[in-house]
Amino acid sequence: MIVKKLFILINLIIFAGLWLVACTYNLADPMSSGAALAETETSTPVVSSTVTSTTISDMPAEAIPATSPTTIFVIVMENTNWSEIKGSDEAPYLNNVLLPIAAHAEEYYNAPGVHPSEPNYLWLEAGTDFGIANDANPDANHQSSSMHLVTLLDQKGISWKSYQEDISGTDCPLTATGLYAPKHNPMVYFDDVTDTNNPKSPVCIAHVRPLSEMRRDLQNNTVAQYNFIVPNLCNDMHGNVRCLLSNRIQNGDDWLANNIPPILNSPTYTNGGVLFITWDEARGGSDGPIGLLVLSPKAKGGGYSNTIHYTHSSLLRTIQELFGVTPLLGDAAQATNLSDLFATFP
Repeated sequence: MIVKKLFILINLIIFAGLWLVACTYNLADPMSSGAALAETETSTPVVSSTVTSTTISDMPAEAIPATSPTTIFVIVMENTNWSEIKGSDEAPYLNNVLLPIAAHAEEYYNAPGVHPSEPNYLWLEAGTDFGIANDANPDANHQSSSMHLVTLLDQKGISWKSYQEDISGTDCPLTATGLYAPKHNPMVYFDDVTDTNNPKSPVCIAHVRPLSEMRRDLQNNTVAQYNFIVPNLCNDMHGNVRCLLSNRIQNGDDWLANNIPPILNSPTYTNGGVLFITWDEARGGSDGPIGLLVLSPKAKGGGYSNTIHYTHSSLLRTIQELFGVTPLLGDAAQATNLSDLFATFP
């Protein structure tokens, strides 16, 4: 009986000793026990001054910027000096409807010394004319380079279309047909768009579409994010042998009056879209000035204008910056962008 009591007493002494050691250890290092975890949950967090790498997925929801891709429309007219259009009775829609709601440049020029049409269109797509100084078809002037705008857009998952008046849409339009001319369609000069001059290229056919489809795409809200739009040879203000009896500037103004309202009334435009209207080159071999108008909920509008010196490189750079695609192409890397014409700009 006495032995049993001694055994119990010894166990009580050992247990008390262990308890005392545990308490001492917890006081010395509170992070080693469950009690310490409860303490850290109720304590004030310490803010570190060290900058750490943070991914988008780690950011709080309110800190992640909303993604609302810009929709851009570019209309390119032909061979007309700005002085021939501004204030002209032959262009009532442009002067009386568009200019009062647009922002525009008074000193916008085609690429310096670059003529005729084709190299200027290539410049709008790639920031260079690739040494081309003629209007030959893609079979003679096609380029293997992938350094051009629509390929950069493809790489970023940004949709695009080239809307051309008077093409069928059943093939890749590599040669002239009706009043359509390839020299006004820069995308078909790049091998990665046409599968190297393949008239049945599915990539080309999917992206280069008849202008007649644009109105339907606007109505269905299926328009691409980048839309390059060119009238035919009678409607682009250049003047064509088949259109000699008509007024070239009035023809172009009538075309604008017919084709711009569906753009301005579309949800893709009213939700922050941007419409640029320009001309490919000046008339008579000069470099300009030529016209450049910006219409957008993001633009200054209200008839605002400036006298900053711009070129086609400025327009290309602006499009790249609005879409956030890099690298800046060719001469666009040195150009002044069109941000002064915008109220808000990236």
